[in-house]
Amino acid sequence: MTVAIDETHDPARTSWVASAQGHPDFPIQNLPLGVFSNGNGAPRGGIAIGDFILDLAALARSGLLDGAALQAAEAASGDTLNPLLALGTAPRRALRRSVSALLARDRPHRDAVAPMLHPAHTCALHLPARVGDYTDFYVGIHHATNVGLLFRPDNPLLPNYKHVPIGYHGRASSVRVSGTPVLRPHGQLKAPDAVAPTLAATRRLDYELELGVWIGTGNLPGSAIPIEEAGEYVAGLSLLNDWSARDVQAWEYQPLGPFLAKNFLTTVSPWIVTAEALAPFRIAQPPRPEGDPAPLPYLLDAGDQAQGALAITLEVTISSERMRAEGRAPLRLSRGPASNMYWTIAQMVAHHSVNGCDLNPGDLLGTGTISGPTRDTFGSLLELSRGGVEPVTLPTGETRAFLEDGDLLSMSGRMETEGLVSIGFGPCTGTVEPARKS
Repeated sequence: MTVAIDETHDPARTSWVASAQGHPDFPIQNLPLGVFSNGNGAPRGGIAIGDFILDLAALARSGLLDGAALQAAEAASGDTLNPLLALGTAPRRALRRSVSALLARDRPHRDAVAPMLHPAHTCALHLPARVGDYTDFYVGIHHATNVGLLFRPDNPLLPNYKHVPIGYHGRASSVRVSGTPVLRPHGQLKAPDAVAPTLAATRRLDYELELGVWIGTGNLPGSAIPIEEAGEYVAGLSLLNDWSARDVQAWEYQPLGPFLAKNFLTTVSPWIVTAEALAPFRIAQPPRPEGDPAPLPYLLDAGDQAQGALAITLEVTISSERMRAEGRAPLRLSRGPASNMYWTIAQMVAHHSVNGCDLNPGDLLGTGTISGPTRDTFGSLLELSRGGVEPVTLPTGETRAFLEDGDLLSMSGRMETEGLVSIGFGPCTGTVEPARKS
């Protein structure tokens, strides 16, 4: 995997967009891609810069771009980024470099570009791409171990975990953008001492802290993506929350895995932080513990091991309805590094395609829950409450073993490396609403 560092990452570069300076997520070094609308305008592609969104449809018509950058802006002018993602790395990078130059301080085109900026608070954000397929992996080894300990104390990790990136196909139709309400779902529930299951609203609603991986160019059916090339197929990342009904899951997941427990809603943050923006934050994949099996050759690449992980800090907060009414700040549930992944993103892509499965522009991969080794880094309430027996206490004195109606759950992520400007994803949020009558 080639990591390209260029002038767009220069920490000395600032923007004439004043709010970009010191912005926690969207300084000029980020320039993430998304889809927005404002007023009566149709949804179209945009780039976040500070507290504003740059209109790519307007930029494509402006005459300020040419070549591959113009091609990319035109591809992003519609209501989905799929055409842009399909173009691959070179046009996307050309667009990034051109936009960075146009927004940089002391550049001559400020007066021409300024009318193309829209205050973000006046805009609606949409799903950045049409998701044709969604696959959820299970690469967070601490989460897999913690959950395994709840159900199999003597053998928490199944024998295949350290040999193969485990995953399952999720429901693409229920992937929604941040802020979409979380309707408490129904499903079959069966208590351990019950004779038969019943249909009811879940009593164990949970979140899962994940990264979302957006596929750019795809592969042909029957072809496999070599691991050393897998990075070229990844357009960028977002935050992802794979909401889970744990009581439904416990009853239904054997023998075929999750179904209704997870297909009701998956939330993603609206901005795709591009592979180009992430380049300076690549770090070595943590070494496997001594005695662990080496990956099969199709999953092992020296370059990926050297730069396949990312310096991302992930955080989850909760705010109950009562906390908000009393003006209390959200409570942080967990905070930890995204490097707590046993398999890299490139390994996920290579494995997904090794049997000839074709990935397509706009496909979405979830990493699976990313947890750390200590309680303050756990990525789900199932782990934090140890299956519900040790509830979390909120500042109001309320307790949470699992999510209650009115709870606002928020995820954030920041890319940080010494000497560079930090960038972020923007929020990934959802508020739990009561179940509808079944």
